[in-house]
Amino acid sequence: MIIRLLTALDAEIHRILRLEALMNNPEAFAAAYEEEKEYPIDLFRDQLRSNDSFTLGAFTKDKLDGVITLVKEKPLKLKHRANIVAMYVSPEGRGLGIGKSLLEKTIEEAKGIEGLEQIYLTVVTTNEPAKRLYSSLGFEMFATEERALKFNDIYFDEEHRVLFLKNNE
Repeated sequence: MIIRLLTALDAEIHRILRLEALMNNPEAFAAAYEEEKEYPIDLFRDQLRSNDSFTLGAFTKDKLDGVITLVKEKPLKLKHRANIVAMYVSPEGRGLGIGKSLLEKTIEEAKGIEGLEQIYLTVVTTNEPAKRLYSSLGFEMFATEERALKFNDIYFDEEHRVLFLKNNE
């Protein structure tokens, strides 16, 4: 497995995996396949060029099997924070340690961002494997949002979690 930063040249394969994620696990994402399938490829290129975020991809046998994006907060009073969004591992890649490797590399990269002190993420409360993974890497739950997402008239609760990169000094 190779983990590397995705660039604008990876926009096509990133888009394919993103749409797969939204089709396979619609309950896990605020975005909807029906919306994102219409997005132009240039939007994906622009996202991969952003100075306020980065996306890592995990490749097995030259196939993109997992992604994770870290988005830095922009407002002055929130610049010490970032959010993990759009994490996904393909069904073929699950159970191979891809998710853990992506998270570990993201945390490592985040520690190198000047002023960044904490990373947030949300996870659907029914996603036990993801919750175990996040807990194993130190993400602590601080709130549960009831009925956070609604898909096909079914509500999904989300846990909000945080990882503190350094102690208050």
